[in-house]
Amino acid sequence: MSSKTDTEVIISGKVFTLSGYESEEYLQKVASYLNNKTNEYSKVESFKRQPLDTQSVLLQLNIADDYFKAKNQISLLEEELQAKEKELYDLKHELISAQIKLETSEKEARDLKQEASDNAKKIVRLEAELKGK
Repeated sequence: MSSKTDTEVIISGKVFTLSGYESEEYLQKVASYLNNKTNEYSKVESFKRQPLDTQSVLLQLNIADDYFKAKNQISLLEEELQAKEKELYDLKHELISAQIKLETSEKEARDLKQEASDNAKKIVRLEAELKGK
């Protein structure tokens, strides 16, 4: 298990010490995301007029919305990946079937050429026998 990381971050101008098993870089990235969301909404006049508890709930709702949209996007990408994996499997199966048919056809062609060669030799031998009689 990774060692626990303690790192100081600044969120909305206040210093917090975050602890977790994630890297310091990750914890800073989380703080940066929160700061960006706060800055984004602090530019909206109607948001600034709301009481602090309402602002907090609106930010939480927005972050939850981002989370569920990202989660949905992951589900869609996983479904797409599964479909592509199935398509790839089907194409590989098709390729193997085509290779088997090709090998079978090539063997049949070799066998037919051998048979034609044997028949040509037989014809020459029979013609020679006829001339000899």
